[in-house]
Amino acid sequence: MIALTEVKERWDGLGAPERRRGGELSLAGRILHLAEQTVLASASRDRRGVLAELRRRAGGHLDPDLVDAFAADPEPVWSVLDEPDLLAAVVRAEPGLPTVIRPDERDHLCTAMAVVVDLKGRYLLGHSAHVAQLADAAAELAAIPGPERATLRAAALLHDIGRAGVSSAVWDRPGALGPGDWERVRLHSYWTDRILRRCPSLADLAEIAAGHHERLDGSGYHRGVRVHDLSPSARLLAAADVFAAMTEERPHRPAHKPSEAAAHLSAEAAAGRLDRDACAAVVEAAGLRPARTEYPCGLTEREVDVLRLAARGLSNRQIAAELVLSERTVGHHLAHIYDKTGRRTRAGAAVFAMEHALLPG
Repeated sequence: MIALTEVKERWDGLGAPERRRGGELSLAGRILHLAEQTVLASASRDRRGVLAELRRRAGGHLDPDLVDAFAADPEPVWSVLDEPDLLAAVVRAEPGLPTVIRPDERDHLCTAMAVVVDLKGRYLLGHSAHVAQLADAAAELAAIPGPERATLRAAALLHDIGRAGVSSAVWDRPGALGPGDWERVRLHSYWTDRILRRCPSLADLAEIAAGHHERLDGSGYHRGVRVHDLSPSARLLAAADVFAAMTEERPHRPAHKPSEAAAHLSAEAAAGRLDRDACAAVVEAAGLRPARTEYPCGLTEREVDVLRLAARGLSNRQIAAELVLSERTVGHHLAHIYDKTGRRTRAGAAVFAMEHALLPG
């Protein structure tokens, strides 16, 4: 963890945040600097050019003794850079017995990885921990069992690990993003999925973590899945991520007030994009009282859910499948809707829904 705090430091003391210099830097930190500059130089230079660039930085950015040691025998490093699968090469190079992450150690590992990825942007610091704290508290309120809650917390810590695959210039850009940058942003959840699935001890987190931008109506990304493919944990994480992001400053806007974030979650739930129960749990976890929506004619929230689907022309069987109810229960809800609204047909109920702005916009 010490080396993580030194990623922006320099051998000559002109780095940040503590302006450490020379031997004040840990050996791990100095090796990390050399490895980083080697990889960056290799992207645009041949091997002779890489060594020239490292020597140029020796005594400034880099420890000159480490540069000399590397230059004296660079072949082991070149062989690693030539590997088609660097992750596998790193694992093979680990000295001694392979490290195995025990379940009771996973949260610590995820926290460390979250710290690393949050360094990707100046406005992202602390975001992953913020989301994890909200999701964990919301899971407790939602009575999610302990093992599932622990998995959700770990997934929340790593939900944005895929940001590492997108340039910091994108995350820190103060103005509007162009179409190309938006496509890069939309890929970060894909990279989260790929990174976690490559790690056996973290692979079970991939589906939840990579689903934080999915929406119940299929309008999210990167898979565009719908309600039935999103677990309760994934729905909680999506709501927690929205709330946390809104209440944090971003390069293009100041932080929103928690009450504004809560109102936004309520609107997203009403529009059928976020799960209503998950949003309520997140808002309550944030210390706010969840807003209670009053519907016309005394309709309940579940009746409004049924009404919206019936207005779209879905059959009782299709509504039951969409809301995970029995057809008999859907029939009861429709009967209550007809009684309360005074409409006796689906067409009439659809008109009622439009008249009272109950359909998603």
